[in-house]
Amino acid sequence: MNYGPLIFLAAFFALATSWFGFVLKPQMQIGQLSQTVTVPGNDTYPLNRAGLAQQGAEVYRANGCASCHSQNVRQFGTICEVVLTATGTNQTALIAALREIKAGASDQEIASFLTGLPKQLVIGPSRAVADKAVDSIKSAGGKTVMHIKPAGPELARGWGERQSVAEDFLYDSPVMLGSQRVGPDLAAVGMRLSDVNWHLRHLYNPRLEVKGSVMPSYRFLFEKRKLAAGASPDALVLSAGAGVPADAQIVPKREAIALVAYLTSLRSQEPLFTAPYSTATPPASSGTNAPGTNAPVAGASPTTNSTTTPAPAK
Repeated sequence: MNYGPLIFLAAFFALATSWFGFVLKPQMQIGQLSQTVTVPGNDTYPLNRAGLAQQGAEVYRANGCASCHSQNVRQFGTICEVVLTATGTNQTALIAALREIKAGASDQEIASFLTGLPKQLVIGPSRAVADKAVDSIKSAGGKTVMHIKPAGPELARGWGERQSVAEDFLYDSPVMLGSQRVGPDLAAVGMRLSDVNWHLRHLYNPRLEVKGSVMPSYRFLFEKRKLAAGASPDALVLSAGAGVPADAQIVPKREAIALVAYLTSLRSQEPLFTAPYSTATPPASSGTNAPGTNAPVAGASPTTNSTTTPAPAK
């Protein structure tokens, strides 16, 4: 019996299924992405990088920076935080609710929750516990706000305020997610390190800025010029331990300036529908909400009976 046609059909089916799963399906899911909006604010995200930053992306790629740095902040869960924002008029019922929420708390501790609002009541991974606390306070006439915050070691290190999602890389070609982390993740490095001069010094001699850094020096992106030729306004301000002669100056080349422009453009912190988060409640004395210290962000699954109006996040 000739099994050739069957073998051909089986191989064709296997290849077609693989192509559908690994090529067509991702293209359908990600390949058609377009600009989205931030939550709240309805600002368009992302915007294409400026020309100098685009050039810097090529310098980043050409020098193999993605071999040691990633651009992918991961999230491993959420933290639910319930904050008491108003006590209402029925303090007897509110105290009873607080005793239920804060089992084992002393009378003094319970009384402390009634002053100096807002006060954090619950923080933890359980949404059910948080919802129960919200319902108890609401039934007693008080007001609360719940924040749903991304959690995970990479977020705890300050590498970002939320997880990385496909929209963050809409204008990046190629996408330089990286393969390992010899150095810290850079997905939002422009947010946490916005000082251009810091980055330039770090490129010239990483150990001047980060003690014990294993990052190689990129001195070929700089020129050493004699001061006799005239002081450059772009020259780096270096410490005495940098090893630069007193009669010389270190001036960044255009490639270094472009690379730093790219690094400081990495700011994937906008809250999105696909990657929401809530920021912290403002202090009671702050009066109105300020950007970056707003009440819960819409789309971040906040449960609230508070009248606080969300303001744009950072």
